[in-house]
Amino acid sequence: MKEELCQILARIGALKFGVFTLTSRRTSPYYIDLRLVPSFPDALQRVCDFYLSLIRGDLGTEGFDRVAGIPTAGIPFASIIAYRLQKPFLYVRPTRRLHGRERRIEGVVMPGDRILLIDDLITTGHSLRRSAAAIRAEGGLVTDAVVLLDREEGGRERLAKEGVKVHCLLKMDEVAKRLYDMGVITEEQMKLILKQMKK
Repeated sequence: MKEELCQILARIGALKFGVFTLTSRRTSPYYIDLRLVPSFPDALQRVCDFYLSLIRGDLGTEGFDRVAGIPTAGIPFASIIAYRLQKPFLYVRPTRRLHGRERRIEGVVMPGDRILLIDDLITTGHSLRRSAAAIRAEGGLVTDAVVLLDREEGGRERLAKEGVKVHCLLKMDEVAKRLYDMGVITEEQMKLILKQMKK
């Protein structure tokens, strides 16, 4: 799965180099754009297969009641995963709506529901932490999150301190080394990625 995921990332051009500001407000010399995946139906199907294998292998499917997509990149993956597992789907808004029902959570959350968070990747963990807090504020229980990629910039450790275990398919150092071995990136680009992780 790891090898195939790296091949998909290379094929769809998901890895870019430059100067990027991340959701966490950190700057990075590279960017992994997993929002591209849904534009490639074959890649989307395989990526969702990878998520499902990770969920079944690490968690099983009986340990959670509902699947929550994290805005915005996690939402398309979470909706397909929920459908394929026949679990209710919901998503968390980045901010509370100021009209209509003025909700932060779209979908049904009942007190005591065990909610599995789904996102594309984790950097600092800020988006996942905010989403977990929003779900917990409505009575949901959050103990696990699943991501495709850990950028290895402290997010998993921060989430663990808040009682959320993050399960990931790939770590960024693995991606960098595999893409270098595949001839997709240069040695200098690989070093840029590894240096970012150490900051």
